[in-house]
Amino acid sequence: MGKQRIKPNYRRRVLRLPDLDHCKLAVLNSLGSPASRRVYEYAIDQFIAWYCSEPRLAFNRIVVVRYRMYLESRHLAANTINQQLAAVRRLAHEAADSGLLSPELAAGISRVKGVKQLGFRSGNWLSAEQSSAVLQHSCGDGLRAKRDYAMLAMLFGCGFRRSELVGLELDEIQMRQGHWAVVDLIGKGGHIRTVPIPQWVKAGLDQWIVAAKVTEGRIFRRVARAGKVWGKGISQNVVWYVVKTCCQRAGLEHIAPHDLRRTCAKLCHTNGGELEQIQFLLKHVSVQTTERYLGCKQNLGHPVNDLIDLRTEGRPQEKYIKYAPVQGSTPIEKAPRQWIECGHGGPDHDQPVFDGKHLSLPERTDLVEVRKDHRSQSLRRCPGARTSRSDSGSTEDGQPDPAVVGSVGIGTLPDRTP
Repeated sequence: MGKQRIKPNYRRRVLRLPDLDHCKLAVLNSLGSPASRRVYEYAIDQFIAWYCSEPRLAFNRIVVVRYRMYLESRHLAANTINQQLAAVRRLAHEAADSGLLSPELAAGISRVKGVKQLGFRSGNWLSAEQSSAVLQHSCGDGLRAKRDYAMLAMLFGCGFRRSELVGLELDEIQMRQGHWAVVDLIGKGGHIRTVPIPQWVKAGLDQWIVAAKVTEGRIFRRVARAGKVWGKGISQNVVWYVVKTCCQRAGLEHIAPHDLRRTCAKLCHTNGGELEQIQFLLKHVSVQTTERYLGCKQNLGHPVNDLIDLRTEGRPQEKYIKYAPVQGSTPIEKAPRQWIECGHGGPDHDQPVFDGKHLSLPERTDLVEVRKDHRSQSLRRCPGARTSRSDSGSTEDGQPDPAVVGSVGIGTLPDRTP
């Protein structure tokens, strides 16, 4: 009996185009959401086109890092790059599970970090006047005008997404607790929520339902040029077209359907709506997402730095004169304090610095003037004055008060030498 040969542990490192297509189908079949499948399919197609554009040695971590650098060179947003990399990682895992790629290479690809997101992009919010203008430009007597008004009213008043508005059916609108609402709406990620419908939104929706004679199925349908309703629903591109057209009529550019969802949250918060209720309305898992929708991170309409007013023109300058209550001495004019800027800053220079030319004498009755001689000018205590030890802060041996000398300085008293 011959010696049994040991099969070598051969693991593949290079993926060809048929292997990539097989892994792509495995990734798409593992996703449940149609929107996720669409996004992942586009991202994988972009990576396969870049990967097969020139010969590669292996599908490993270095190649994925080079692909990330390629995406960064296109000046894409951080969320877009991270989404593309997530699709590539999913592709590597499916290839490893199918035996088409080494598990070590798949683990190295999973360690490729995404791009750090520095802040969030500012969205668009419409004011109440702008929202009313958009709705007014969509009004009309035709079927298409009634449909467009009902769609915009649902976007402004209920904060629907495009996919939720397109898939809305008639039997989902029910009466709950004396109020009309969309019950058990399945939204993004399979989350279920109930959306209340305001009265003015329900009135516009009823006009479209009665005019279009919708009795079952999806509420919004296609409208032909001749004014005839046909089909069983509309696509998301119709929502884009309606929002874009009506906003352009109102003089607004670059407005997307999701901006109307942000506007709904903003208007609810402006009119006193609670943050928790707005989160339930939009069905956000994190309250931080709701805060971004409200624009709480940065209020560009009323920024905080508008509260600062440092202008000095037209302001009256304060000027007053007081006399020291010392008998037999020349009255000293007390000018208003003038501040000078400290050149160093920091915690050691927080106290304001006075200009020596405009210092004032504190109101103390136990100070007299000393004539100019060979010594420097100073202030010392009057022998006849008696003050408590807690008030004076100087010694009893006739030395000058350090606090007074430090605050008054030299050259503040008039020279009375003959």
